[in-house]
Formats: sequence, C-alpha cells, structure tokens
Amino acid sequence: MSKSEYVYHRIIVWLVFVILALPLVATLFYALATRWGATILPDGLTLKWLIQLWSDPRFLVALWHSLLICLGSLLFSLLLVLPTMFVIAYYFPKLDAVMNILILLPFAIPPVVSSVGLLQLYSSPPLMLTGTPWILIGCYFTIALPFIYRAIANNMQAINLRELIDAAHLLGASTWQAALLVVLPNLRKGATIAVLLSFSFLIGEFVFANLLVGTSYETLQVYLYNVRNSSGHFSSALVISYFVVVLLVTWLANTLNRERG
Repeated sequence: MSKSEYVYHRIIVWLVFVILALPLVATLFYALATRWGATILPDGLTLKWLIQLWSDPRFLVALWHSLLICLGSLLFSLLLVLPTMFVIAYYFPKLDAVMNILILLPFAIPPVVSSVGLLQLYSSPPLMLTGTPWILIGCYFTIALPFIYRAIANNMQAINLRELIDAAHLLGASTWQAALLVVLPNLRKGATIAVLLSFSFLIGEFVFANLLVGTSYETLQVYLYNVRNSSGHFSSALVISYFVVVLLVTWLANTLNRERG
C-alpha cells in the first residue's frame, strides 16, 4: 500500500468515526446544556442534569439491578455453556451442526410473544417468578447463548482442541485436567469477546424487563422509559451515563484480559 492510499484510508476511517459519533456528541451536549432552542449551539453548559441523575437513589438502584442481572445471567451462561461445548467439541463433534440451529431459536421467536408465554407459565404456583430477577436471568441466558456459543466455538476451532487434549494426555493429564488447565486458559479471549458482546446487548434490553418485571425490579432501560417525559436534558444525561457504564465495563474487561495474558 502506497503512502497516499494509506492517508486516504485513514481519512475515510476518521470520517466514518466522526459521522457515527455525531449523535452521541449531540446527546452529550444536550445533557450538559442549560437550554438549547433554535440555536446551533446550547445557550450554556451545566452539570446540573448529570448531578441530578447520579443523586437519584432510584437511578442507582436501577443501575445496580441491571448490572446484577446481566452479570448473573452471563456467569450462569458461562458455567453451563463451557462444559457443554467442551463435551460436544471433543466427544460429539457431529452435534455442532445441531447446536448451530438450536442457538438461533431465541431470535426466531419475538420477545413480545415469548413474554406472553412466560407470563402465563410463571405467574401462578408452583413457580411464581414474574416480577423477580430470576425470570430475567433465565430470559437473558437464552439471549446471550448465541453470542457466547458462537464466539467460544470459533475460539475452540482456532486453538485445535483435540490436539491440545491429546498432547496433555501424553504428559499424563486426564481429560478434565487438560480441559481445566490447558483448554480453558486458551479460551479466555473468546470468552471475553462473548461476555462483552452479550453484556452490551443485555444491559440495553427492554421488552423482557418491562413486560416480565416492570417496576417490581426496575432496570436501567425501564427506568429510562418511566422518566422519558420528565426532561429531555435528564434523559440525555441518562443515555450518556449508560454509554459510559458500557465503556467502563469494556475497558475493565480488556485491561484484566491483557494483565492475565
């Protein structure tokens, strides 16, 4: 690639970045604006809306609820999916084609339809889970499953799972010792990507949270929906805070991944 082509590609990348960032920048300015009417720029800047948001106990509780449900469902997904994927990849590789079909089922059924069915199933004894975080953890598990399975499956193919296990066997390790001590550390990057993709999707999920739990266990998106008519500046501050939380979680996960690498 010539120098002129390199510069041209860099310019294109920056232009695309600026275009994609414009809505977020406009939202940030609106969250910091004292008043923004018919002018191009706001009349003044203030931290009033951000301070008001982060001083609201209801917002902090909703944020905690969202983080708790997302992290709980992701932990449950990893604990269940990783052993299952190892067994399929090592002992029953032909089942991978079946799993590729099964993991698409959560996207085949609209969330509204799933919510109606879940409301009928779990709104009466013996399992009255409607209005509790447990039903959301179960729903979010099915949503995260395709992301987690596909990312880790690609990672397993890249590390050549069978050869790693066979080499560990030659050194005297059992199959499950090899899985825990050899295979699992090599799946760290795939698991990190899966968790980040799933987290960024789950923390913005609204349909299941609103229909199955609502204000009984208010999450971040339900809180945003409930305060949408209070103030445009306040809602913008909430959206910016949401992006900051996702960025912080992503940065923390990448930092821990580099340190362990």
